[in-house]
Amino acid sequence: MSASSTAHSPLMSSEQIMNLLPHRYPFALVDRVLEHEPGKRAVAIKNITLNEPQFQGHFPGRPLMPGVLIVEAMAQVGGLIVTQMPDLPKGLFVFAGIDGVRFRRPVVPGDQLRITCELLSLKRQRFGKVRAQATVDGELVCSGELMFSLVD
Repeated sequence: MSASSTAHSPLMSSEQIMNLLPHRYPFALVDRVLEHEPGKRAVAIKNITLNEPQFQGHFPGRPLMPGVLIVEAMAQVGGLIVTQMPDLPKGLFVFAGIDGVRFRRPVVPGDQLRITCELLSLKRQRFGKVRAQATVDGELVCSGELMFSLVD
């Protein structure tokens, strides 16, 4: 069953997101969920603001969102796909690999990342792969495939 929302009515509140993902400040990188199909796909928003701690050093006078944090935000949205799958064992999913990630343009404070992830495969209920992309104002800024593994 597919669900979606408008910009003013998120599908999941920040409290609901925090109940599904283990990340907390400063690594909670999903602000709002727009679409969510457990086991299939998710679309979420990350608002980029100047007061985030990474901009103190990356880079003074020219703040740029670090690529690794864009990838981490995409991974967290990917995590939302599997968190509510009833047949999966409970546990912590962590990065197992990153393939073909490309950065297309800088992301700066004031931008809003729209992150779309689609589950490509799930093996032995422990290893998964998602296709992820992040856009700003409809323009592709980052894409790639992310692999994860369940740790006990």
